[in-house]
Amino acid sequence: MDITLNQVLILAAILFSIGTFGALTRKSIVIVVMCIELMFNAVNLNLVAFAYFSGLEALRGQVFAVFIMVVSAAELGLCMAIAIMLYRNRDTIQVDRINMMKW
Repeated sequence: MDITLNQVLILAAILFSIGTFGALTRKSIVIVVMCIELMFNAVNLNLVAFAYFSGLEALRGQVFAVFIMVVSAAELGLCMAIAIMLYRNRDTIQVDRINMMKW
């Protein structure tokens, strides 16, 4: 049984949908960041799948996927630093309880 491009794209769409739903409905900053990482991984899966099934010998999709992984790792570090700062100042990491306009 061979895996087709349609199957990979459906899997990536499901992963992206789960990530979008989680990012929009969860209240914890940590969970929201994890859902954004899941969406990045769905995009990486699309890039690698298109690179593999296009038949080109160049590694363009894989290079873009590695670049997205590096950017998402930097984003994760920055988001965790912001979450720690917010917890120290506000004693919460719940998204709906953080209001930056009021002190």
